[in-house]
Amino acid sequence: MSELVKYRKDYQVSNFLITDVRLIVQLFDGYALVKSNLGLAKNPNLSTVGAFDTTLKLDGVDLELVSIELDGQKLVSERYHQTNEHLFVYDCPESFQLTTQVKIYPEKNTSLEGLYQSSDKYCTQCEAEGFRKITFYLDRPDVMASFEVRIEADKNQYPYLLSNGNNVDSGDLDIERHYAVWRDPHKKPSYLFALCAGKYDLLESEFITQSGRKVLLQIFVDEGKLEQCHHAMESLKKSMRWDEQVFGLEYDLDIYMIVAVGDFNMGAMENKGLNVFNTKYVLASQATATDQDFEDVEAVIAHEYFHNWTGNRVTCRDWFQLSLKEGLTVFRDQQFTADQTDAAVKRIEDVKVIRAHQFAEDAGPMAHPIRPDSYIEMNNFYTVTVYNKGAEVIRMYHTLLGADGFRKGMDVYFKRHDGQAVTCEDFVLAMEDANDYSFKQFRNWYSQAGTPMVKANSVYDAVKKEFTLNLSQTTQATPGQEHKTPFHIPIKMGLLSEEGVDMALQLITEEHLQDDILHFTKKEQSFTFKNVISKPIVSLLRNFSAPIKLEYDYSNKELSFLLANDRDAFNRWEAGQRLYTNVIWQLYDDSVSGSELKLPETLISVVRKVLNNDDLEHRFKALALTIPDVKTLIESRDSLQFDHLLQAHDYLSKQMAINLEHDWYQHYLQSAPGKDFSQTKESVGQRALKAKCLDYLLKLQKKEYFDLATKQLSEANNMTDAISAFKLLMHSSYVKKDLIAESFYQRWKSEDLVIDKWLTVLATDPSDACISMVKGLQTHEAFEITNPNKVRALIGGFSNANMRQFHRPDGLGYQFLTQQIISLYAVNPQIAARLTGAFNRWKKFDEERQKLMKQQLEAILSQPKLSKDVYEIASKALK
Repeated sequence: MSELVKYRKDYQVSNFLITDVRLIVQLFDGYALVKSNLGLAKNPNLSTVGAFDTTLKLDGVDLELVSIELDGQKLVSERYHQTNEHLFVYDCPESFQLTTQVKIYPEKNTSLEGLYQSSDKYCTQCEAEGFRKITFYLDRPDVMASFEVRIEADKNQYPYLLSNGNNVDSGDLDIERHYAVWRDPHKKPSYLFALCAGKYDLLESEFITQSGRKVLLQIFVDEGKLEQCHHAMESLKKSMRWDEQVFGLEYDLDIYMIVAVGDFNMGAMENKGLNVFNTKYVLASQATATDQDFEDVEAVIAHEYFHNWTGNRVTCRDWFQLSLKEGLTVFRDQQFTADQTDAAVKRIEDVKVIRAHQFAEDAGPMAHPIRPDSYIEMNNFYTVTVYNKGAEVIRMYHTLLGADGFRKGMDVYFKRHDGQAVTCEDFVLAMEDANDYSFKQFRNWYSQAGTPMVKANSVYDAVKKEFTLNLSQTTQATPGQEHKTPFHIPIKMGLLSEEGVDMALQLITEEHLQDDILHFTKKEQSFTFKNVISKPIVSLLRNFSAPIKLEYDYSNKELSFLLANDRDAFNRWEAGQRLYTNVIWQLYDDSVSGSELKLPETLISVVRKVLNNDDLEHRFKALALTIPDVKTLIESRDSLQFDHLLQAHDYLSKQMAINLEHDWYQHYLQSAPGKDFSQTKESVGQRALKAKCLDYLLKLQKKEYFDLATKQLSEANNMTDAISAFKLLMHSSYVKKDLIAESFYQRWKSEDLVIDKWLTVLATDPSDACISMVKGLQTHEAFEITNPNKVRALIGGFSNANMRQFHRPDGLGYQFLTQQIISLYAVNPQIAARLTGAFNRWKKFDEERQKLMKQQLEAILSQPKLSKDVYEIASKALK
């Protein structure tokens, strides 16, 4: 499939542009007819060199062509040609109207791209290249047109007919059918097109913009789910107000609609004025949603709303520029969530994603810069690199320029490019010009893949009262990039005195210091601070100021000091994680050598101090008391013996439970909130710490703690308490857990999103019985292979979140996943490709596991008619 590779360097403008689109979509039982009238004209941006290519090449997949006309005249067969993926129209004039009608089958569209049916409703997903499954089109983001859409359907089955923009007409066609016409006043690329039709419950509200305009807000959900979308509505209003206050951005239509869909490949989609959402990110209530669910709903609602400007009003020229809108918008939603919740906790949670997932991607076969250079299937590049590392790159602008400078850059960006399809370079230039700042070297973050490794050491001269910090940076070779040049890395730092107080930072060469930020720009660089009256403890990479790996030889004593004293909350947490990691790898080495496993004497006292520190927020404590997970630990070693890592991890967890049993129990009791449920910061923190304490208590496998967990489960007045107790019981040796699992299912089987949690809990059971249970659940009434949420919950839960059982030494976990990928790739290529990624880090493991995983990758690649999505992941993994 190498001939299918697309390269960023090969970008060319289209020879034609589409100026306006008129669609008529007629929905019938079993099929749909789509009539498209396109206004086309020669692209004025074409090079004047060479003859004008009069052939129009439109994208179109799985379309039955019914008719085709050019300027009202039916085309003879010699004037056009249809292939599996394109429609060619020959001898086109420089300006013309093209009218086509196609027949499509939404009920059979299991890929969930284009127009498809979810339960008894129609909906669309067009990003990245789904519109070509609806009609013939120039399906690329730099072709922007005005849309008018007429939808016709049975009025009893589909009382709501929705599309982008404003509803300009509607009415009855006859006694059974009706129509609605929507007109979007803003030009947009085809990927932002949306259509929904069905029966919904509707929640309405309004928002008054900063200029005094009234905006109608509508959320459409499945019938019976209305009470679960009030949180989403309030989140939308918060997002709209925040964007006005922080960035001066006001919504630009008179209506904003959200439709919740049960079958959706992604989290949500920012289609102009009509956002289509996975139900997971709309529905939330005290009974059915965890605290994390509430936060996720608010964040995703915000993310898609923020796209109205960073993605819709200013979009990307081509898909290689995806991070232009996604990295920027992720940063914006992260900032929003930090303002609404706990900024320190939010930062920690975001960095955990980077370390567990993005660092692995950077070090694996799919490594790519935030602006990729090539791809086979674009859907494979909706990645944590493009999104989350992309957000970290945007955050570095914010760090280097400050909030005011960043806002100035954003203002210039919107002023220059509103209504345009642009590139990452256009964003960089806006930041530079607005602040008179050169980001020449900083551009390496866009073009180079991989995670920079920064090694640091220091020297203190007591006579001169000088402290020197020596830094070096290297970035490992990645596919297609053997050699890397230095990055511009902002390192936020502090020097702590023996009393735990930050010293004044005075560099001898001041040009490399900006407030408390070092500008690290060379392969090797030294920074000497003057007037340092005593030997300090250095606090490096505060607030995770750059997406790098930092190696500094902290002693456990120094880490304990930073955990207790650092004023930077992120680095307090980070000190604890480094301390746990040091202990785990020492235990690992002892396990490998056959030595007796022992904890350092001071560790328990350090953990106890954190637990009993009344000055720390409860939610921060819960994070600080959590040992790094196995997935994250794997990324800190080039190769490892997996069973010994599990043994070391288990030993530390169990010893922390044993040595602090009384403390865990007392804090569990103290963290039990009152009967009234609330989403306040304090209440959320209490539930988080309560869950962490119960986690450690159940590791002791004592009846009284099993009883405590079952009591919490039965008496819980919220899903956070219920699911945490349920999970801990299911992952323990509790003898009645099968009965509890069935009872939980019977109570919640009418709530799909709760049952998704149930499936994930069972799929992540660390016991050897798990794989048989997961196989059995595939025939359970709760599971549907065609529903992405169910697949992610059960199969994704097993392969991505159950490291112990997926990496079983007998290889059954690998075989199971391969069977699922083979079953899925023709049904839903996107989801199958995501699952295939679980094999990407196979070279990290011991020789026998490597052999077993390699066999499965080869088995996947041997399949006939393998989808491009899966082929790209599996073939790159084997290289």
